[in-house]
Amino acid sequence: MNPAYCEAVGRKKEELEGDVFMPVTSEKYSDVVATQMTKLFRPPFACTVEQWIQTPNGMRCFSWSAKSMLDNAKAVVSIVAIGHDITRSKHDLKTTRKKDEELMLVVESGRQMYYTHSPEHMMIFVSPRIRSLLGCKPRAGNWAWTDYLTDNPINAAALERTIRAISTGKREPPYRLEMKGANGKTIWFEANEIPVVKNGKTVSIVGSMIDISERMKVEEGATEAELLIKDYRNPVIRPYGQDIDSEPVNGPFGFLRSIFSKKAEEADSASGEGSDNQQ
Repeated sequence: MNPAYCEAVGRKKEELEGDVFMPVTSEKYSDVVATQMTKLFRPPFACTVEQWIQTPNGMRCFSWSAKSMLDNAKAVVSIVAIGHDITRSKHDLKTTRKKDEELMLVVESGRQMYYTHSPEHMMIFVSPRIRSLLGCKPRAGNWAWTDYLTDNPINAAALERTIRAISTGKREPPYRLEMKGANGKTIWFEANEIPVVKNGKTVSIVGSMIDISERMKVEEGATEAELLIKDYRNPVIRPYGQDIDSEPVNGPFGFLRSIFSKKAEEADSASGEGSDNQQ
């Protein structure tokens, strides 16, 4: 051990001679470190480990690059290791992750849910809310967004727009698509995408999505209502008191309004007749 190591751990060279190199038996990561160090006794006879140890300055984290020295019979005769104190970078990484979590909380509070995918449609980043809606596992492996598309014909147009954006590097208008999650739930999304272009080539697609499932139900209901009364010009179902030559109502919703208006007039008339009879 060199003087820098002795100073770091706060011990003299004479005290360290014959001691165990890895004094982390009480550290929760000791099993992981030990497992990594088994690579020193089989090819590639090298490993990199991070070791938390108690020092005069408190707990410090060291990153070690270790390599085995072999004899002619390929037996390990010694191990050479070079270490660096990475405690500060560890703390910085923890702080960055905390800020990322706080930023994600802000991002996730809006309607939009964000994602990025490669030109091959493999997901790079997926908003936690999208994962939740699709029933994805938090640490699921690489997957393509197309894996969740249903056989609804509208998805063909959505895929065509994405492919066009990738090939041209130009933004396409928003589109709708129907997806089915791992939990079997069908969800409608409206997607808005922007291609990321570097050196004239699309390297990724950045997009936002909103859940429009409830809106689609309302629109489908309105469409069904219009189909049910599409023959409102037929005299059989025309408003009471309106003959075939009279001016038609304006559209199916006008037809409904005329019916309710007529009903209200009849109710008022009946109420007036009742008052006359009582007088």
